[in-house]
Amino acid sequence: MIQNVASNRRNVALVGAYSSGKTTLLESILSVTGAITRKGSVDEGNTLGDSSPEARTHAMTVDLNAASTAEYGGIYFTFLDCPGSVELQQETNHALMGVDAAIVVCEADPNKVLTLSPLLQFLDQWEIPHLIWLNKLDRANGTFAEVLAALRQVSSRPVIAQQYPIRQNHDLVGFIDLVTEQAFHYHPGAPADPVALPPSLQAEEQAARTEMLETLADYDDHLLEELLEDIAPPEDEIVRDLRMELGADLIVPVFLGVALADYGVRPLLDALVKETPDPHTTAEKRDIVATDVTLAQVLKTYYTPQGGKLSLVRLWSGTLRDGDSLNGDRMGGLYDLMGTQQTSLSQAEAGRIVAIARLESAQTGDTLTAGGIAPPLPKAPAIDPVYALAITPEKRSDEVKLSAALTKLLEEDPSLRWEQHGDTHEVILWGQGEVHLTLAIDRLRRKYNLPMVTHLPQVPYKETIRQAKEDVHGRYKHQSGGHGQFGDVYLSIRPLPRGGGFIFSDTIVGGVVPKQYIPSVETGVREYLDQGPLGYPVVDVAVTLTNGSYHSVDSSDNAFKQAARIAMQEGMVACGPTLLEPITLVEISVPSLYTSNVLKLLPGRRGQILGYQGKNDWLGWDVVTGYLPQAEMQTMILELRSLTMGVGFFKWTYDHLEPVPDKLTEQILAQAQGDRH
Repeated sequence: MIQNVASNRRNVALVGAYSSGKTTLLESILSVTGAITRKGSVDEGNTLGDSSPEARTHAMTVDLNAASTAEYGGIYFTFLDCPGSVELQQETNHALMGVDAAIVVCEADPNKVLTLSPLLQFLDQWEIPHLIWLNKLDRANGTFAEVLAALRQVSSRPVIAQQYPIRQNHDLVGFIDLVTEQAFHYHPGAPADPVALPPSLQAEEQAARTEMLETLADYDDHLLEELLEDIAPPEDEIVRDLRMELGADLIVPVFLGVALADYGVRPLLDALVKETPDPHTTAEKRDIVATDVTLAQVLKTYYTPQGGKLSLVRLWSGTLRDGDSLNGDRMGGLYDLMGTQQTSLSQAEAGRIVAIARLESAQTGDTLTAGGIAPPLPKAPAIDPVYALAITPEKRSDEVKLSAALTKLLEEDPSLRWEQHGDTHEVILWGQGEVHLTLAIDRLRRKYNLPMVTHLPQVPYKETIRQAKEDVHGRYKHQSGGHGQFGDVYLSIRPLPRGGGFIFSDTIVGGVVPKQYIPSVETGVREYLDQGPLGYPVVDVAVTLTNGSYHSVDSSDNAFKQAARIAMQEGMVACGPTLLEPITLVEISVPSLYTSNVLKLLPGRRGQILGYQGKNDWLGWDVVTGYLPQAEMQTMILELRSLTMGVGFFKWTYDHLEPVPDKLTEQILAQAQGDRH
């Protein structure tokens, strides 16, 4: 039993596809509950969430927004408004690990339902209770039955209607509660009025209610007996079954409304009060043991202009008090969040989501404890990056600030990566797509005063040779007064199989090159291979020192190193240099509906298809595997999403090097020559 967990609280995430209306729904909820006095508008840019310049510019949620002061039906709610863009899914996933339930906001358009597929997959994978709220039903792009059918195609859990729409002349005017069989008419900004059940909808209502009850009976033998004996189950029994089966993520109830007009928001809140699990139940489900020791998890990291670092955490057990230490860091403040507004707290009990200031070592996903070391709580897996930009500060003097700024940027958004590429020496920022990286670049400029110049990263080409060359001579002789410089070598150069790397050896006999100078010959060879005759690092080459001569006074390590470079410079050109490009192994995941598109996409980008099969545990999805040149992978995510309604994704790993086609080699070398000049 988990102690001291508040039963009168619920932590609920608002999730869904881009433009589904999550932020508008949050405004409506906060207005209906009295948490705000004036309902904001996305169009007017005055909503509680989405207050950052990036959110305003892009007209979408780009950060997790928390609202912690809503009360309804004796329950205190914390709502987390999550980004809807598929490129910001990592932020949503981290937030979902700390909630008791999720509202999946969906436009009433069967053609857009597919965009929910990855989100529903994540919710079911982690058994997070969730219900669906069909928004914008006043301008539905299909019938209610068509939308339900589309939802059932993408959900691995049974989707059941808990409400049924009432229309007059195609206008949405109300709904029927399938639990009570009571009909209601909507009123803008006010509770719906109970009305008589329209006779024209009685048959449809009965069919929908029967379907709901039969689905619930799959998990309740007593209810099944009642249905078989034609006994009408009491309302409280139906609600109890809904609560138990929703809490166990066995069913997905569907509600409906219009967030902009507050239609359906109060019934939605009623369902959250009656049917969603409390923090106590959620903690037990996560196998969090009974303890008074403080145990929390970081759901989101912010860097605020005034207060510095702020960690949004779910408190699973124990009690937090302002001034406590977590993982060795003393907190600099304890707060409830209402958008960007912070309300100081003296303490917080288990079951709450709160913000903690200045936990300097805490990272998103980390487990925090006040006593000793706790086993880490499960956290959302990292989503592999698929799109990159090379970045350079507009001002050269800002380069020293870039590393620290990127570190903070990645703390706020763990789905970003950055690297200083060893071959191209570029600073490369990796993310989930074009919009994702645009947001990151905007934040570097606004929050850290670091405007950037960006371009696609250089492809880390390599070069090798096609044929061998024997007895390549290199002599370095220099006289400048005093001791001179003299080194003389003969090298044999030959290609190695792909992946052979570099091998240096010698067959010197008779001391024609003294042993102490042989390492210098190897150093000279290696230094030359950093940039071969085509301008790229050389791989898969073996070099053997076969002969040479020295001067007892003028020879030196440097002279033999220079002689080796001269020999390599002459010999490599004669060995038929050829350009190599990195080839990646890609696994592309797409709905089966779009598999044929991907089977055309890969060959169109010089790829090779290895095969495809159904994706494990993903209803109606395939995985296409193939080889793809890294040069063609750079923008593939943009085309893939365009072909798959934004939901296709891929994973990639470097696999091997292959020769670049001759015609393309000419273009690459010409481009590189132009860039150097």
